[in-house]
Order: sequence, then C-alpha cells, then structure tokens
Amino acid sequence: MASASLLKSSPVLDKSEFVKGSQTLRQPSVSVVRCHPTAPSSLTIRASSYAGELVKTAKTVASPGRGILAMDESNATCGKRLASIGLENTEANRQAYRTLLVTAPGLGQYISGAILFEETLYQSTTDGKKMVDVLVGQNIVPGIKVDKGLVPLVGSNNESWCQGLDGLASRSAAYYQQGARFAKWRT
Repeated sequence: MASASLLKSSPVLDKSEFVKGSQTLRQPSVSVVRCHPTAPSSLTIRASSYAGELVKTAKTVASPGRGILAMDESNATCGKRLASIGLENTEANRQAYRTLLVTAPGLGQYISGAILFEETLYQSTTDGKKMVDVLVGQNIVPGIKVDKGLVPLVGSNNESWCQGLDGLASRSAAYYQQGARFAKWRT
C-alpha cells in the first residue's frame, strides 16, 4: 500500500511542516525561500544552496515585455539556414551566424533568455568574446538544450522518444560551469 506525505505551509505562522497521517515528520535540511506576491496567498519554494540564484534566474527570464530566444538549432538545422543563403555548413559560418544573433543592437531590451545548442555554449563570437559573456552582458540568461534529439520508439506506430538521460547529470554540471543557468528538454 502506498503512502504519501503532505507539506503544510502557513504564511501566517511563517512555517511549514511535513505531515504523514497524524504524525509530523522532521523537515529535510534545505533552505526556504518565501515569495510574497501582491496576492494575499504565499508561495513556499524549497531549494538547495542555489535557491537565491534560481529565484534571480526565474525573475530575469520572466521579465515583463521580454521573451526567450530559441537559438538551439542543431548543426544540421543551422546548415539548412546557411545553405538557403548560399553558405557552406562550417563551424566558422555557424559562429558568424550566431555572433550576428547575440550581438544584435538592443537585443537585451527584448530578450530575457537564450536557449543555446551545445556548440554555441562553448563558442566565442567572431571577435573572440564568449557567447555566454555577450549574453550576460545584455542581461540575457543563457540556457542550454539538454536532450539529444528524437529517435524512433521501437515497436510503436511511428512514434519517437527523446534521448539524452544518459550522462545528463555530468553534462548539466559542465553546462553550469560554462555559464548556462536554465535547461530545455524536448518532449
């Protein structure tokens, strides 16, 4: 028989407790961030030592009047764009194309986050600045596509599934070190 725990949160008492049946359980050791929006209700978020950074990232990405730039095209897809204007699909041409995107004047006024392809995360602009640093300099949060693309689902009726769970933890740690602060996973 399955059992469940319930988190009871009280903005009035400014405390939370886990309850299982009539028994109060010991809280796990995590930090608590309280967000008090203009609405009378309160939201409790339990997170690790990254709680402050998580809240800052979420607020930046959700900035009013700004959106997310999806520039996480695979090298093959980027190559199709380049071919449509008569350019060869080379790393130098992809770099020039992506440099054009991240250095567009006033980009940070309209874009709050940018989803990058793995190559782009580690790439520099044509004048040698890290793409991530150029984005951060415009108050744009760099993100990363973490899935590894669709593959056919064996035994299905033309269905696909997304691969990439293998090694996700180590890749995510490396992406974070490189400057990515959020992730996209295709479903």
